[in-house]
Amino acid sequence: MGDDTDDSGLTDIGERISGDVDSATSLLGHYYRGELDRMNTEQTRMDKTTNWAITIMAAILAYVFSSGTRPHYILLVGILTLEMLHVAETRRYRSYDTWRSRVRLVEEDLFAPLLDPEPGVTHENWRQELGNDLRNPALKMPFVEAYSRRLRRIYLPLYLILLAAWTAQILVISPGGGPLDAAAILDIPGWIVIGAVTTFTAVVLAVAFWPRKRQAKGELNEKQKEGDWKGDEVDQ
Repeated sequence: MGDDTDDSGLTDIGERISGDVDSATSLLGHYYRGELDRMNTEQTRMDKTTNWAITIMAAILAYVFSSGTRPHYILLVGILTLEMLHVAETRRYRSYDTWRSRVRLVEEDLFAPLLDPEPGVTHENWRQELGNDLRNPALKMPFVEAYSRRLRRIYLPLYLILLAAWTAQILVISPGGGPLDAAAILDIPGWIVIGAVTTFTAVVLAVAFWPRKRQAKGELNEKQKEGDWKGDEVDQ
């Protein structure tokens, strides 16, 4: 028996559903929950990286200051370890921003007009934009912006704590004729080590606070005005 089944109608099923408001809304709801799950998964991965960074920093500080004979370069190793975790978290943050961007697009142009139709949609071609992004997924945030945002929010205080501990150790705890002698590592002169640490600190501060155009989409911004319904609640 020959197969007379015609599958041509399946090729445009998406187009057919897009004309049915009930079906399209139901599928968008499932899609929205799926993107939320992706976003939450990346958020959990970032939190785990942050927890590892804090744990490692605390362990290194406890080890180094448990005795006055601990070598100071262990703190520098800790800084390098933080840097590796920082880079890993930056990559995860960019993935998180990809899913968050899609979630925010649906919230801005579907849910917001549903609740408050008067202002209209934020993006007139939001369905086309979302469809194109689903066909050709791409990271939305540049690496430098993601790196600097995680630096300001998480890693800058950790770096500064380790740098302060290292400075205190070569000035007070480590033996030697002076800071230059105390900062030496094996055959590397102390002035080279101090110069490298100073350069690293300057670069970190520059990356953290250098002004740049914001490309992250839909993230909470402390500069935005607080809504009346959030800030003026009165107990009844």
